[in-house]
Amino acid sequence: MAEVYYVGVDVGTASVRAALVTRAGLIKSTAEEPISIWEPQSDYYVQSSTEIWEKCCTVVKRVTQSVERSQVRGIGFDATCSLVVLDQGFQPVPVCQDGDRQRNVVMWMDHRAEEQAARITNTGHRVLSRVGGVMSPEMQPPKLLWLKENLRESCWNKAGHFFDLPDFLSWKATGSLTRSLCTLLCKWTYCPPEGWDAGFWTSIGMEDILENNFSKIGSTTCSPGIPLGDGLTQEAAADLGLEPGTAVGASVIDAHAGGLGVMGADVKGFHLPCEDQPITSRMAMICGTSTCHMAISEQPLFVPGVWGPCLSAMVPGMWLNEGGQSATGRLIEHMVKGHAAYTQLQEEARQRVPFTGVNIYSYLNSHLSSMANSRTTVDLLASSLHVWPDFHGNRSPLADPTLKGMVIGLPLSQTLDDLALLYLATIQALALGTLHILEAMKDAGHDIRTLFLCGGLSKNALFVQIHANATGLPVVLPDQTEAVLLGAAILGACASQDYSTIQEAMKGMAKVGKVVQPDYELQSFYERKYKVFLRLFAHQREYQALMNQG
Repeated sequence: MAEVYYVGVDVGTASVRAALVTRAGLIKSTAEEPISIWEPQSDYYVQSSTEIWEKCCTVVKRVTQSVERSQVRGIGFDATCSLVVLDQGFQPVPVCQDGDRQRNVVMWMDHRAEEQAARITNTGHRVLSRVGGVMSPEMQPPKLLWLKENLRESCWNKAGHFFDLPDFLSWKATGSLTRSLCTLLCKWTYCPPEGWDAGFWTSIGMEDILENNFSKIGSTTCSPGIPLGDGLTQEAAADLGLEPGTAVGASVIDAHAGGLGVMGADVKGFHLPCEDQPITSRMAMICGTSTCHMAISEQPLFVPGVWGPCLSAMVPGMWLNEGGQSATGRLIEHMVKGHAAYTQLQEEARQRVPFTGVNIYSYLNSHLSSMANSRTTVDLLASSLHVWPDFHGNRSPLADPTLKGMVIGLPLSQTLDDLALLYLATIQALALGTLHILEAMKDAGHDIRTLFLCGGLSKNALFVQIHANATGLPVVLPDQTEAVLLGAAILGACASQDYSTIQEAMKGMAKVGKVVQPDYELQSFYERKYKVFLRLFAHQREYQALMNQG
């Protein structure tokens, strides 16, 4: 019998990737294509849905070229929670003042709507209870309100459809306008069984969204992985190089795909505290440009500053809470590339291995080890250097997009050693930010015993070890390093009905690769470091209050 496969497609911040995956969860091939990001002005980030779809087709054709089309049983899509705007004829509508129709996607990290988000928060509306009490500019209602208030003629009045990017992809594949509960619950304030809250949209001045039973933002919904329409349309199948009718699962946000790709793994024999415990004892961290912290519960838990609870947004029948850090990989890159010693770092990393060089972060990790030598552990090198990591605001648990970053303890020198220490202190700050989120979730009733990491930063050994050390929790890394792509393929496997449920597919396809245990001898060090971390926030609030007195 011929092997069957599923395709997972992941649209990240800066690239589109695809994977061909077996029924057992083995990734056979992957492909990647970059996508454009335009920044017309500060805090504005836009993309093109046309380019994104074209790149999806390119990578899917590449990963499936060695198998028969009939062997591909299903396909699933995940993407960033960016906002796609189309007109009534499903053509792109511009989202910036320059009027470029191809630039029709307001990216997730676009913070142009901070003022609108603050106004929505000030309404105190009941829907805010499911987004941690604070509306983030990374959610869709403030972005929509900004478009109405600032681009009424060129965008708002011409718009016929507003999609979350994952739903745009599933529509493009199937022609179905059914929206995923993942996107609508997590980013749009939808709440089953009642659905859309008309009073909310009216209270923020967007009563026109109510027209035709909310048709512009979605009037039909389903859980992730449910088969959509009649599968791939003739046009989409030709674009992707697959058979018409191939099953397409309802999509998810990229972070949630990572959760699907790691959380359900069988941990028997790894001696983890989550063994023989419900899946609610696990937290998935999807670590890339930003980081999302996904925890699920059997009953709804309300965590201040953390999004949710959202029923069936990731795992059907379970409540999801989602914390996050808006800039993690992006912050590390910002700190390293902005340092005076960056050119020296590049040159030394290039010379480490003839012809090919070595990854600059691998080089920094090695450099820190040599700095520590046998006299101390790497973690202790940054005992007098402290970072508050919210250079792009705080998503969780403070839910304050106006917060800025801080660095305490900088010397006058700017050597490669100084760069390495700043890199280390930045990673420690991000790990302490995760601890901050864990503490908030614990206070609300979560009992997290093990972290499950995936995404680009999970390939950085120092990042992983410091997260274990700072939180005091073991970290599980997946057998398949591309867990987000695996999660997307799980949607396709579920839609094909080769697996009867998402949970069954998660258990059958996700595997443990490696376990990283915390160094408990560093517990007191991180307790002290965490106290300093929290004081940095208090000092920033104090500074803001002083400056606002005038």
